[in-house]
Amino acid sequence: MDNLVNGGICKDAVGFNTLIDGYCKVGEISYAFELMERMRNEGVFPDIVTYNTLINGCSKRDDFDRAKSLIDEILGFRKKKDCAFRKIDDMNDDDGTTNLEPNLVTYTTLISAYCKQHGLSEALSLYEEMISDGFLPDVVTYSSIINGLCKRGMLTEAKALLREMDKMGVNPNHVVYAILVDSLFKAGSAWESFIYQSQMIVCGVSFDLVVCTTLIDGLFKAGKSDEAEAMFCTLAKLNCIPNNITYTAMIDGYCKLGDMDGAESLLRDMEKKQVVPNVVTYSSIINGYTKKGMLDVAVRIMKKMLDQNIMPNAYIYATLIDGHLKAGKQDAAVDLYNEMKLNGLEENSFIVDAFINNLKRGRKMEEAEGLCKYMMSKGLLLDRVNYTSLMDGFFKTGRESAAFTMAEKMAETGIKFDVVAYNVLINGLLRLGKYDAESVYSGIRELGLAPDRATYNTMINAYCKQGKLENAIKLWNEMKGHSVMPNSITCNILVGGLSKAGETERAIDVLNEMLLWGICPNVTIHRALLNACSKCERADTILQMHKRLVGMGLKANREVYNSLITVLCGLGMTKRATLVLNNMTKEGISADTVTYNALIHGHFKSSHIEKALATYTQMLNEGVSPGIRTYNLLLGGLLAAGLMSKAYEILSKMKDSGLDPDASLYNTLISGHGKIGNKKEAIKFYCEMVTKGLVPKTSTYNVLIEDFAKVGKMDQARELLNEMQVRRVPPNSSTYDILICGWCNLSKQPELDRISKKTYRTEARTLFAEMNEKGFVPCENTLACISSTFARPGMVVDAKHMLKDMYKRKQS
Repeated sequence: MDNLVNGGICKDAVGFNTLIDGYCKVGEISYAFELMERMRNEGVFPDIVTYNTLINGCSKRDDFDRAKSLIDEILGFRKKKDCAFRKIDDMNDDDGTTNLEPNLVTYTTLISAYCKQHGLSEALSLYEEMISDGFLPDVVTYSSIINGLCKRGMLTEAKALLREMDKMGVNPNHVVYAILVDSLFKAGSAWESFIYQSQMIVCGVSFDLVVCTTLIDGLFKAGKSDEAEAMFCTLAKLNCIPNNITYTAMIDGYCKLGDMDGAESLLRDMEKKQVVPNVVTYSSIINGYTKKGMLDVAVRIMKKMLDQNIMPNAYIYATLIDGHLKAGKQDAAVDLYNEMKLNGLEENSFIVDAFINNLKRGRKMEEAEGLCKYMMSKGLLLDRVNYTSLMDGFFKTGRESAAFTMAEKMAETGIKFDVVAYNVLINGLLRLGKYDAESVYSGIRELGLAPDRATYNTMINAYCKQGKLENAIKLWNEMKGHSVMPNSITCNILVGGLSKAGETERAIDVLNEMLLWGICPNVTIHRALLNACSKCERADTILQMHKRLVGMGLKANREVYNSLITVLCGLGMTKRATLVLNNMTKEGISADTVTYNALIHGHFKSSHIEKALATYTQMLNEGVSPGIRTYNLLLGGLLAAGLMSKAYEILSKMKDSGLDPDASLYNTLISGHGKIGNKKEAIKFYCEMVTKGLVPKTSTYNVLIEDFAKVGKMDQARELLNEMQVRRVPPNSSTYDILICGWCNLSKQPELDRISKKTYRTEARTLFAEMNEKGFVPCENTLACISSTFARPGMVVDAKHMLKDMYKRKQS
């Protein structure tokens, strides 16, 4: 200070404040406080500027206690706790009286500090007092509180405060808009972000690099890559030079789209313009290549990082480890883990989660639990994500009690459920089928959690499956009311539910609403609505719906045309389907295997066998390779028509093409031969099937069992039932009907001895009891067999009526 005085600077409050500000800026807070003490010693009293400077310096260093002590000094160590400021009456010094009162800067500095320290309630309390003391907040005050509200996810309150700014005559600047736009994008409310972007343009608020970067990042996340690229190209016109954060936002956007060429091009542009990539930039690129399965390239990028002395972090290693585990490259994943440890990085929750998810995919939940216990023994604390993954794994493997234990452990360790964890719990409970959707949903509200889009989608899906469409619509409206914007998945679920219930017009209303948010109909919606229209079995209605959806923005590609052709062929409307195929080819879209499969199926359904075979020939001539599904349709149709030689010819062609029969094809062959009484061939294919480790369907076993039952070979039929149980193929109502009738009929043979008759009836009675226990209802023929076999002479008709009445009551 003495040197400065000698240099002509006055030893007054301004001089001292200048020095104090300098010390605060370089982080020398202790020296700044010493200077304030020296001010007092030399008779220069600190003013509000001195205090504001020190409060700001302490706040920037997160020395919040010291900042508060300075406020207490201003307030004369006031004891009242519920109020942050109060005017100081008089502070006397030797020269007279100096009024030391907090001003707008004092308030704003402390409000900003509170918001940064997550003390939002204190900041809001201080804001209210500030207004009551007659101080009008400026744009800095508002931006601090809006930032605090957005960080807490209180977007409704933040938007309300922006409206208050307008009423108070304070114009929002680019900082305020940047905070809101960024937060709304992150919350999935892209359309609201675009509204505020429009407001900026209307109000003439300048777009700086921060705002532009925020918009670029948000536009990519909203699926508007073209607009993001346009914004990046506009930077030069706005005199904004992109920095590594801007480039990283662009690169991350390209990587998430799978456009790795675009990402690499931008990386080269960065190097050319000497903008240094950081660990986040490389992390995005590595993540992009990993998701595309290009693991060698991802590892090469990491080595490039090391060459540039940029050390990969644990998140990058977690990405690579997870990618290798998903690709089944366990050894490479372990090598990466060991390399990470050698580089001095400790395993974190991301690494643990990668290994948990790998074990979860293999349904090895005991090992996953053991891994977590080992990591915890080394001092690693599991986080919410780890517990959620474990809970999800236990639910998916049917271990609900273990899943609930994970939920309890979360509570015991003080980890609160977030909406993702609750979504896992909701899905798990609903999958069990033991809990009502409404009671599960009310639980999330009781915990004070705000449902996110995934929650709403899960619940809407549950209501649609239960046929409670009004509840689903109610949630749809609630979702929008809470600013959680529906996405294409929401639309698929709701439109699918309404379509299944035949409410096509209400489904179209939902679609019209989605159009306002830029979401067009997709192939899933197209399929759902066409299936709904197919119930009336009118081709015109189906085609009109297709045309209507195309008019709403549905892209008429091959997948969409295939859906239309499949629906028409499913109704046997092959002439209309062929016209659609002609239109499709005129538009330059060639038919594929799915197209021809649909036509073959349609021709067989209409009993046009020659046309089905002609379509197969056309398929081969067009160079379209038939798949297993194609041969399945051909063999099923030919066997049903009794054209055995042609069926064997097709089967031979299939094998010549290098295709091996799958389980579905074997089911077709066995059922086809069984239904026409060709037991020898049916058993041959069955033996071939099980030898290959393939498991027949219940309906296939039923055909074989019935074939034996018809000729009284019930021991063989029983053996097939035993094989079903060994292979964990559940018998259905038809299985029991066939077996019960088979044993009953066998017991009625006149030449049968008494012991055999009793044995066969016992078999029938045991199966009947088992059938009843499993909740299956016997068919008319089974009831007749049971009545005629077990009723006393002259009581057969009464017994049959009694059994029918009993099962009617059971069904009701």
